[in-house]
Amino acid sequence: MSSGQTAPDAAKAFASLFTPAGGRVLAAASAAPADPLRAATALRREAEEALSVAEGSGGPCDVSPADLAGAALTQARLRDRARRKFGERAGRMYFTEPGLEQATRRVAAEYRARRLAGALGTGARVADLGCGIGADAVAMAEAGLQVEAVEADPLTAAVAAANAEALAPPGRMRVREGDAAAVDPAGRDAVFCDPARRTARGRVFDPDAYSPPWDRVLDLAARAPASCVKAAPGIPHERIPEGAAAEWISVDGELKETALWQGLGEDWSRRATLLRGDGSAPAALTADPGAAPAPVGPPGRYLYEPDNAVVRAHLVAEAAALVGGALLDPDIAYVTSDRLVATPLCRAFEVHRTMPFSLKRLRTELRERGAGTVTIKKRGSAVDVDKLLRDLKPSGPGSAVVVLTRIGDRPLCLVCSEVTASP
Repeated sequence: MSSGQTAPDAAKAFASLFTPAGGRVLAAASAAPADPLRAATALRREAEEALSVAEGSGGPCDVSPADLAGAALTQARLRDRARRKFGERAGRMYFTEPGLEQATRRVAAEYRARRLAGALGTGARVADLGCGIGADAVAMAEAGLQVEAVEADPLTAAVAAANAEALAPPGRMRVREGDAAAVDPAGRDAVFCDPARRTARGRVFDPDAYSPPWDRVLDLAARAPASCVKAAPGIPHERIPEGAAAEWISVDGELKETALWQGLGEDWSRRATLLRGDGSAPAALTADPGAAPAPVGPPGRYLYEPDNAVVRAHLVAEAAALVGGALLDPDIAYVTSDRLVATPLCRAFEVHRTMPFSLKRLRTELRERGAGTVTIKKRGSAVDVDKLLRDLKPSGPGSAVVVLTRIGDRPLCLVCSEVTASP
């Protein structure tokens, strides 16, 4: 939305993109200059000409050239940013700024949609309550579900409808403007809810400040035959309802979300799932109710760094068992082992030197190794990484990974190199 533009004006400007004049300006926006001022000037001239042609042919002309140019340029810029989440498909999609920020990456949306369709069956009716720009609803429709998508914000609802028209199979997805909290979940086979976690001031971390609020979201989910609720990855475990199966999902090593499943036949309580943008098979680790606490042991030949989804799901003990390892410290998620085990659930590092943390000793060690490229990782350490890199002044053709952690209250430094085990 441009400065000073009201919500109705923004909705009108967005709607104008679907007129012949709007289509022409939107196409021009995709090739606009990178410089914002030059792009805005060029598109405004394009909009003036396109609207003049439309008016001359008797077509509607109820939007200003500036607003049409702004709407087109906004979509072009958001589409460019969206490629990281949606790939080439982003070029056919429509966005709002907050909608893109919260939208699920395509690989995660498709993963969840497949789970829902597999449990419910093709043609099952799912209500997407608070659908945002419609990315999840489109994925569910493509998986064979019948989706009713509800969104309170008029502009965002219009964007979701445009994405349904562009991407969803005909007749599989319907978008309507409305209050998600007012929908009766009992009339559907399942509900999906991704409450808004952003305001005009930025990201919201308190679940009670979600929209709808967390208690209302959980009430909607509980009244449905089955449900999936998407939450922030950092949601406190104590806010997860009893009986829900909680799944922490990462994409290409970045922890993205928590999905809470109910009524779909889950036989697990906690799970970490690792997805890859290249479409390779997901990797998952599930809580073992009978698992003993992970043992604690001294540094071995290898150090394993569990994926953050594993850490947030409190499955570090299960990860340690996979590699026959132990924790360096009972409260820190680094696993040590003398075995090199292939697992996508952890990154593995060969340990070349273990020593108490000392800037002087670390600088000497790296200089002797000729390590000019240094990656610093830390858990349980208060060291300022940026300052440490400046103080180390690394130089040379080699590389090293420096892991900063502690055992009890003793700071520890491990000089390593990342390794990959053969499957």
